[in-house]
Amino acid sequence: MATIVGGKGTFMLAALDESYQLTKVEIGRPAPGPNDVAIDIKYCGMCHSDLHTINGDWGAGKYPIAPGHEAAGVVREVGAEAAAAGFKVGDNVAVGCMVMSCLSCQLCTTGLEQHCPKMCQTYANMFPAGCDHDDCSGTHTNGGYSTDITVHKRFVFKVPEGMKLEHAGPLCCAGITTYAPLARHVKGKADQNVGVVGFGGLGHMAVKIAIAMGAKVTIFSRSDAKKADAAALGADLVVTSDTAAIGGLFRKFDCILDTVSCHHEINSIISTLKAYTGILVLIGGVPQPYELAGFPMVFNGTRVEGSLIGGAELTQEMLEFCAAHEVLPETEIINAKDAEASLHLLNDGVGGVKRFVIDAATIRDM
Repeated sequence: MATIVGGKGTFMLAALDESYQLTKVEIGRPAPGPNDVAIDIKYCGMCHSDLHTINGDWGAGKYPIAPGHEAAGVVREVGAEAAAAGFKVGDNVAVGCMVMSCLSCQLCTTGLEQHCPKMCQTYANMFPAGCDHDDCSGTHTNGGYSTDITVHKRFVFKVPEGMKLEHAGPLCCAGITTYAPLARHVKGKADQNVGVVGFGGLGHMAVKIAIAMGAKVTIFSRSDAKKADAAALGADLVVTSDTAAIGGLFRKFDCILDTVSCHHEINSIISTLKAYTGILVLIGGVPQPYELAGFPMVFNGTRVEGSLIGGAELTQEMLEFCAAHEVLPETEIINAKDAEASLHLLNDGVGGVKRFVIDAATIRDM
């Protein structure tokens, strides 16, 4: 939530400019209002979105900024309305990519809070007017690279029994980002063929969730270096530059999730979608425009969809699904002093499918 100017008590890892240098900064968090849950953060995953926000790719330009929308921790205090909704001190909870929306528009009342015009992201958004905290006015949100956070109950998710907190946080980003389109297009259907473009953090979760839903999965990759890793999960892998292999997949897929977060060519895979019923879903958040060839799309009856995380109710559903099917991200817990180096590794594409997860308790020690 927001920085209270001059406030104290919360320590965060903050970027002060477009470099990836992180500095410990002390801020204040608001006391919980009636609808709020105050959370002591235990872990926060590091996401490629953090890079785009810090380096200016997404035009946020708000510093100092603590990224992090994959936070999980333990409830420290609850407001009266949050308590009535079932939250209590000591609960294991997680927070994803949103901390507020208008709560009353048609999108919010139908589980699509992420598309609400007043949706407020966990970091780098101006805090909305009319919230419970007058002292937040005119400030921007700061995320989970911090020791605690205060969030409206709508956007706090209960961690299923037995799920580790270091897994729950990343699921509220990579998990829901891949689960949402698969729930729309694949879940509950028989004999589904799913393609996944890219096999990093997002792609890895897409493969696991699609297989848990009963689909047959093929990964599109730039090389065959991860073929054994794909096979270990029960997925096939094809190299996008292998025209013969791509040709052999003509009109095979019911759904393709494109998880890649940098500019890349996608026209070669259009012919692998089933005509009209197949759909290409873009979830990678590429800042640069895609180049789509018109003729292949017309002749193949291609449908293209963008997908942004998922609503609050669906996020809780995703956590329960992943717990029931033991679908978990690969994580590496790191000390806060290593977070800056980990950002550089993330930027350089090093680390593979593993999610770096900051141990929030170590932020105070920096």
